[in-house]
Amino acid sequence: MTVNKRKKVFVSGCFDLLHSGHIAFLREASQYGDLYVGLGSDKTIYDLKGRSTVNSEEERLFMIEALSCVHKVKINFGSGILDFLGDMKSLDPDIFIVNEDGHTPDKEQICKDLGIEYKVLKRIPYANLPVRSTTSLRKETPIPYRIDLAGTWIDQPYVSKYSPGWAITASIEPTVEFNERSGMATSTRKKAIELWNDNLPMENPEKLAKILFRYDNDPGTKDVSGSQDSIGITMPGINRFFYEKEQYWPSKFETITDLSIIKWLEERLYMITLWPRQADFVVLENTNISVDNVKRLTNAAELAWDGLINKDINNFAKGFSASFRSQVKMFPKMMDDKIARVINSHRDKAVSWKLSGAGGGGYLVLISEEEIANAIKVKIRIKDYWI
Repeated sequence: MTVNKRKKVFVSGCFDLLHSGHIAFLREASQYGDLYVGLGSDKTIYDLKGRSTVNSEEERLFMIEALSCVHKVKINFGSGILDFLGDMKSLDPDIFIVNEDGHTPDKEQICKDLGIEYKVLKRIPYANLPVRSTTSLRKETPIPYRIDLAGTWIDQPYVSKYSPGWAITASIEPTVEFNERSGMATSTRKKAIELWNDNLPMENPEKLAKILFRYDNDPGTKDVSGSQDSIGITMPGINRFFYEKEQYWPSKFETITDLSIIKWLEERLYMITLWPRQADFVVLENTNISVDNVKRLTNAAELAWDGLINKDINNFAKGFSASFRSQVKMFPKMMDDKIARVINSHRDKAVSWKLSGAGGGGYLVLISEEEIANAIKVKIRIKDYWI
């Protein structure tokens, strides 16, 4: 008599502040077989998210073990975004399941190499319950992130000395808890949290940006954080700002607050999680900063802005891509073969792409008229805290 063996299903995550969204995900995953859960350790979560967990790893282990849909749970012994890898190899599951926020190209490739089926589940709340995420429940730090769209690096005097020009950023609501060292201005955001705790003050956004920039760069700071970080965090909407030669602070600002333009961009902007930038990554090696390359960067930013205000996907995509190519031309270490492979895997749908920061990892930002599967969607901050 042949007995049908149930498949082994593996999931891994933080599962801090256990909520209905977690339960719905775990219950759905358990429908594919016996569910094994790997928990990120307290140290791993702190390294990735830059914060301590609310519930310790022992508490989280206890709570997940108590769920009837879970067959077995243990704390992952690895570290980093792939902290589960050793545990997964030991378990040798039939299926590895993630949600949309947890999808990365690395995870998918690992499963392909190991012969493990890879599934990505959508965040669907149970019955009529509200959509839940740990980020939304914490409500601890609604301070925005920022995403750079074009022309960035011009905020550094060692770049702008070759030519003045514009940079474009957008302020992003913290609907996703972005990884540390990912090009989302997480270090400057930490400084904003030190200054203002939970919320930006009800004050002129440009004034807040100046305060944050000064706080982020103590007198005598050797490697000055560009002002586009503090501007992108504090100023709502989509902003472009002009840097004169060798200046740390822009001489003029222009802001898009038109909701139709903001929604137009939100509908076309997708983000794919790569990997946190390595601690020893140095982008300022073998640079090729020149008048021609900086002018290409600034011209690309102007083209991207024109595409935005006219909701012209062709011009925006051209400017977006040209800006990224200019950045890589000046800072070749931003790109490597691993990142190029991820970009190539999305060329069938994406019309434009760039990295979220200075390279080495972070997020791949894609512009597409078609839906990109398993990608993160962002919400541009439109609320103005200044009354």
